[in-house]
Amino acid sequence: MCKKYNYSLRPAGRWAGPMVALLLAGCASTQVPPQPLALDARLQAFKTQAPEADATAVAAPAADDRWWTAFADPVLDQLVDQASTSNTDIRIAAARLAQTQALASQTGAARQPQLGLGAGAVRQQGPLVNAAGTEGTLFTAAATLSYEVDVLGRLAQAGDAAALDAQQRQSLLESARLLTQAQVVQTYVALRALDADMDLLRHSLALDRQSLRIQAYRLQSGALSELEYERLQGAATGQTLETQRLQQRRDELENTLAVLLGQAASEFRLDRTDAPDWVTGQRALPAVRAGLPSTVLQRRPDIAAAQAAVLAGQKRLGVTQSAWFPSLSLTGTTGFASAELSTLVAASMQTWAFGVLANLPVFDGGRRQAGIAMADAELSAAVASYHQHLLQALREVEDQLSAQRLLAQQNAALERMQGSAARASELSQARFDSGSISQLDWLEVQRRELQGRRQLVQLRAARCQATTGLVRALGGGWN
Repeated sequence: MCKKYNYSLRPAGRWAGPMVALLLAGCASTQVPPQPLALDARLQAFKTQAPEADATAVAAPAADDRWWTAFADPVLDQLVDQASTSNTDIRIAAARLAQTQALASQTGAARQPQLGLGAGAVRQQGPLVNAAGTEGTLFTAAATLSYEVDVLGRLAQAGDAAALDAQQRQSLLESARLLTQAQVVQTYVALRALDADMDLLRHSLALDRQSLRIQAYRLQSGALSELEYERLQGAATGQTLETQRLQQRRDELENTLAVLLGQAASEFRLDRTDAPDWVTGQRALPAVRAGLPSTVLQRRPDIAAAQAAVLAGQKRLGVTQSAWFPSLSLTGTTGFASAELSTLVAASMQTWAFGVLANLPVFDGGRRQAGIAMADAELSAAVASYHQHLLQALREVEDQLSAQRLLAQQNAALERMQGSAARASELSQARFDSGSISQLDWLEVQRRELQGRRQLVQLRAARCQATTGLVRALGGGWN
């Protein structure tokens, strides 16, 4: 019969104090995170100033996160809400955020004690089985507890880097959401302005057809040459072709809007409605206060993501540098070992062990130094990318401020022209009613007024899109 052996180790009391101290040191070894990167102190103002607010401008929404509600368009509100949840770019960004958060949790788990349970049966030969050293079976059951003491903060820095990666993905998700919202608004504005433009163009075509009928009578009577008549008919045909071109453009915008909403283009349709107030000029959007670059641009999610990437790169550089220093691990095991399965859990079969492992790599062929060089290069790339995002953000704000200012000037001039055209239309109507001018002259005045109204609709749409672009360039919101 195999004889049972039970081996035990006497605890080394003189090591208990230092081990506890190292354990507590590892728990508390977290470095102070670097401060966020600041913008250049010289950026005290934008080069281009925002135009003055229109007299018809409405108050900005109380919540900047729903800035598009300033358009006061329920259909637009519904479309933006749908895109915010169903857009594929947003869903991809959300999935990548969840992936990064899970990775951060996995990295943080390395700082916690690791507990494992195991059991086994080994057929072997030797004194562990019986005194005679003959062949036998050794049954074991054990629990193992291990913990790596983070003396130099390597694990803490790795956990911080993973957490910063999650922050970066969160900012990228917000950036994707803001970009999608702005694209939906701009596409919707272009589509509604196109509907209003097509309505005015249809009125203009009706006037052209009426004018052509009169010109046909003049041609038959010899009051108009055939050359002049063909020229007028060609111009009317060009108007018809423009209608088809605008319809094609509307179909493209509708399909673009479907993709932004996460729908198939064949299943989406946006019916025509009356022109919104911001197209007719009865309502102006809130004025956007650009503020100072150093305070405004820090709210942009893409800049926040680039900054998180820099901070994560700093942490990873610290992780690679700590590879030159020793690591310390504590391991404890307790369990049972017996040659008989029936007596495996007997008190006399209990075993335990406690160990301390210090590891200091001496020669690795340059692997650690290469890792440091790679982390340093990644950090340099992250810093350059951060500066690139800053410059890009400043350019976008300047572009939109310039567009707003110039479009406001064009709008003021065009409204004056349209006012004169409307007055001329009233006078021509009165003179036509009194018989002072011909119907042909009256139709020409009406056609010119419609042309001016079309230009004004297009310009108002451009102003709305520039305002939306400025909201996005400033990181969302009106204030």
